[in-house]
Amino acid sequence: MEYKISEVVAKTNVAKSTILYYIKEGLLPEAKKVKPNVHKYSDEHIELIRYIKYMQESMGSSIEAIKEALKNKNQSFSGSYTMLAPLMKTLSDDSALVHYTQAEFIEHFALDPQRVATLLQEGILTPVAADDFTKKDADIVNLVENFVEVGVSYSLLREYLEHAKRLASLEEKMLQELCDVRNEENFTTLWKIMFDTLFHAKKYIFHRATYKQLFLRTKRELSATEEA
Repeated sequence: MEYKISEVVAKTNVAKSTILYYIKEGLLPEAKKVKPNVHKYSDEHIELIRYIKYMQESMGSSIEAIKEALKNKNQSFSGSYTMLAPLMKTLSDDSALVHYTQAEFIEHFALDPQRVATLLQEGILTPVAADDFTKKDADIVNLVENFVEVGVSYSLLREYLEHAKRLASLEEKMLQELCDVRNEENFTTLWKIMFDTLFHAKKYIFHRATYKQLFLRTKRELSATEEA
């Protein structure tokens, strides 16, 4: 559908001046000029404006961060879980880190090339992109080296990987289900569900489960000490 600027303002609750600013900054595509001083906007404009508003108000993202996230955006967020891609890029906390090629990575952090190759093959070492490594990746390699040094298997990391793969499949299914029911009214709620599930609930549930297990073990050990 096509909309006048007044209709876009009404649908998004974003001021005309702000919409024009988004266009000027390259966050929105230019509106279609149908005649002098008359422009038409599309559904893509509305979805992008809602996305920008959500990222600013709910995530505290800057215009520059959103602009970077939208560089490789899908042509339309509608009807596909690929609408999450810009959010994932915005949430990535690797941007402030130094990035290395694999050769630079191994040399800079003084890592064992064979260990790196093995972990890449196993899938435990997962760089942000092909031949793009950061200190986070080095931390994983060093963790494995510590396991090996003390003679303990790092099989738990392999289990993490297998569970992560299964969870990723379930997350993909959830995202598709959310997109299947999206409409004009629930757009912001869908973004909130996506974000809170993937980046809040998962961390909360996993950490609380670990805490509970360690707490019960500590309690058992204290009870055993008291009985002794």
